[in-house]
Amino acid sequence: MTDRTAPPSAPRASLADEPLAGVHTPERLRHIGLVRAVTVLLTGGLIALGLAWELWLAPLPGGTGALALKVLPLTLAIAGLLRHRLYTYRWLSLLVWLYFTEGVVRATGDAGWSQGLAMLETALSVLLFAACAVYVRLRLKVLPPKVKGSKGHDQGSQHDAA
Repeated sequence: MTDRTAPPSAPRASLADEPLAGVHTPERLRHIGLVRAVTVLLTGGLIALGLAWELWLAPLPGGTGALALKVLPLTLAIAGLLRHRLYTYRWLSLLVWLYFTEGVVRATGDAGWSQGLAMLETALSVLLFAACAVYVRLRLKVLPPKVKGSKGHDQGSQHDAA
């Protein structure tokens, strides 16, 4: 598979032997790797918090623990995050707002231990959104801008010169 964003003679940039679109500087590759690690850790933290909260720490009274299934979409994101799938970072940045909303609702409606866990979920959600946004920004910064109607633009410059 060839990289369509880089010229054929340009070397492909990689991070831990995983290809990234475009050519990145070593410093940018380091930042991308760091943000990816933070994103994976925050996603894992949300998964662990969701499971622990609903199964052991503060399950709903009389509940079956089925609410722990709320972390399933996050587990599906882990593979895409590890493979540098830009699409995964984008949809995760939208999905995380559901966890943020749950955290805010339960932080204002629950009491005791559950309220503290809800505040933690809210904080992790905001941090995860920020990490996804930074990752996407770093990755897209190297993509060349799309040129629309380049023929018309060239003809216009020639026409102006005449």
